[in-house]
Amino acid sequence: MTAPLTPPPHEPSSQAAHSAQSSSHQPWPPAPAGHTGVASAPHDAAYGQDGPGMKTEVREAAVVTVVVALCGALLGVLWWWLAPQVQLIGAVVEGGWVVLVKDTEGEQAVGVDGTFTLLALAFGAVSAVAVFLWRRRGGVPLVVALAVGGLLGSFLAWRVGVWLGPTSDVIAHAKQVGKGVTFSAPLRLGAKGALLAWPLAGLLVHVGLTALFGPRDPEVEQLPPYGGQSA
Repeated sequence: MTAPLTPPPHEPSSQAAHSAQSSSHQPWPPAPAGHTGVASAPHDAAYGQDGPGMKTEVREAAVVTVVVALCGALLGVLWWWLAPQVQLIGAVVEGGWVVLVKDTEGEQAVGVDGTFTLLALAFGAVSAVAVFLWRRRGGVPLVVALAVGGLLGSFLAWRVGVWLGPTSDVIAHAKQVGKGVTFSAPLRLGAKGALLAWPLAGLLVHVGLTALFGPRDPEVEQLPPYGGQSA
């Protein structure tokens, strides 16, 4: 008699080898649900994670430039109000009018430039703080706007102060008040470098605030190695 043909029993070793081969196709264990491998960054409610677009930044920079430049009118008023006055005196020499400085050893002229410089530094710092509090993300357009607006504001302050001060025609003023009568000299900015105090102060303060208190870039979370587990 011949024995009945029966299928060979399934070998456990083959099944184990097949399972090992299938598992080798998985490069690493599946990540937990909701895990992306990157640390989540705080979401900016106004602009989103990547910040505003270039058009929005340029538009905001234009607004900052105009507002900062217009503040120069206030700086000009304060300069005219707080700057020391240089006293002049008119005299007639050989039939012609001359104007002389009453106190030749005084430092009023230096005080005029110093007052403008100190006020400009204060305006630069305040404008930088205001812009940083308004947009903490900063950006190149805002920094450029602070510099340009501060420079324009300084020029506006200079011209407003000169306009509010005494007339620049000192001979006519001397004739008007009379011989030997002292009068105030027109406001003059002897050190034109003072015009750069506002934009430089704005740049330094804004860059410092952004470096210390500005938003940080999200840190990338390290994934476990190939086929391994995180510690």
